Amino acid sequence: MLVFACVVGLTGLRAADRWATLEAIHQLENPRNVSRPGPHGELGAYQFRSATWRMHTSLPFHHALDRQVADAIAVKHYEWLKRGIEAAGMAATPYMIALAWNGGLSGAVSGRAPAAAHDYAARAANLAGALNANVVAQAQ
Repeated sequence: MLVFACVVGLTGLRAADRWATLEAIHQLENPRNVSRPGPHGELGAYQFRSATWRMHTSLPFHHALDRQVADAIAVKHYEWLKRGIEAAGMAATPYMIALAWNGGLSGAVSGRAPAAAHDYAARAANLAGALNANVVAQAQ
């Protein structure tokens, strides 16, 4: 939490929202950092699929198991989703980022994301809000 407080102090609310959203996604995807692949071959803290991983790096996919590398790629993916959401004229809220993370960018911006992705996005947004509130409370 101290690292988060420093991030908030140095780079402002946008970085804080990004951190909280990515931490919420991590908590939903792989909170115990299990190293075995998911049912569709997903790996790492954020349960990246190979195709998503390759969008942002040329590193071998097994590097998704390295938390520092996965964090860096998660930030790249977050920023890519954010740009896509904003290009569609929508606000890149934690809900929309999580919806696009789980249901795909095109599904999120077109309104065709499945119900399960909307449930995931609601849980992620709630977690992100709680994480932000906890840090604010600790900083006071």
